Amino acid sequence: MKQVPLQHFLNTQDWSRDQLDAVLAQAAEFKRQPFGAPGKPRALEGKSIALVFFNSSLRTRTSFEIGAFQMGGHAVVLQPGKDAWPIEFDLGTVMDGETEEHIAEVARVLSRYVDLIGVRAFPKFVDWSADREDRVLKGFAKYSSVPVINMETITHPCQELAHILALQEHFGTTDLRGKKYVLTWTYHPKPLNTAVANSALTIATRMGMDVTLLCPTPEYVLDARYMAWAAQNVQESGGSLQVSHDIESAYAGADIVYAKSWGALPYFGNWAPEKPIRDTNKHFIVDEAKMALTNDGVFSHCLPLRRNVKATDGVMDSPRCIAIDEAENRLHVQKAVMATLAGQRR
Repeated sequence: MKQVPLQHFLNTQDWSRDQLDAVLAQAAEFKRQPFGAPGKPRALEGKSIALVFFNSSLRTRTSFEIGAFQMGGHAVVLQPGKDAWPIEFDLGTVMDGETEEHIAEVARVLSRYVDLIGVRAFPKFVDWSADREDRVLKGFAKYSSVPVINMETITHPCQELAHILALQEHFGTTDLRGKKYVLTWTYHPKPLNTAVANSALTIATRMGMDVTLLCPTPEYVLDARYMAWAAQNVQESGGSLQVSHDIESAYAGADIVYAKSWGALPYFGNWAPEKPIRDTNKHFIVDEAKMALTNDGVFSHCLPLRRNVKATDGVMDSPRCIAIDEAENRLHVQKAVMATLAGQRR
């Protein structure tokens, strides 16, 4: 009997469009029936997931734990360096420092206990050439014999799906082609991870929308890997992709405005020279005047959001803001991802 390769959920780009559409459809069904169809076994009945958090969380931890519970499963939360041993990821390291055990043992042992593993591990913000390798997530995937789910590293695929489901609900269609989608940089007092921006660019182009990446200067354009993915998606799915540094033309006629702050990669790990650039672009805040330029567009953000820094109270409290719907949908899409991956282990 031919063995089917183990599938992980590390990036949406690794999954076919048919697979993504199926997960979104399953998520919509979970939203209608949180505990599954009456009389049918729940998707995680008797199963478990280890949620490994190297970084803090509100929505991710809550939605994964509740999602596992609603599907009849059990979630175990682990925080390496806090309530679990610090983990080493490099081979050949003489482990005489702070790390107590190697990922080769951690992932294989967890695989003997649980049916799924979720991993959340942000960049170290020292060297982008190292961080872009996503070693923590890939380390788990390399040594695990059960499916691994990316709970946010340098991409955030669960957020992507929640975002798209919210847009499909708002527009009343699963076909988002032809929508003008603006992914706009916003100011933040700290240089942040590019994960959500990478993911938003990836999924918006994957869905065939006309995407504008709006940022203050060319230094804020995203990593070449994700720009290449976006260009590939345009070729395969239709739509378009452009980079803009002009606020008014970018917002003009937009159907969707998605905001996120991120640090400029040329200054990664050396943020002092980047701060003056960031500080001079506080006017990129999403406000009522900018949203008035859109085609009665909707606004969203992954949350958490600093009000009146990234977006004004007026924008956040507008009926055109779907950020709360998107946050709710994290629960439903993650249930669909867990159910899909757990189905491999039957």
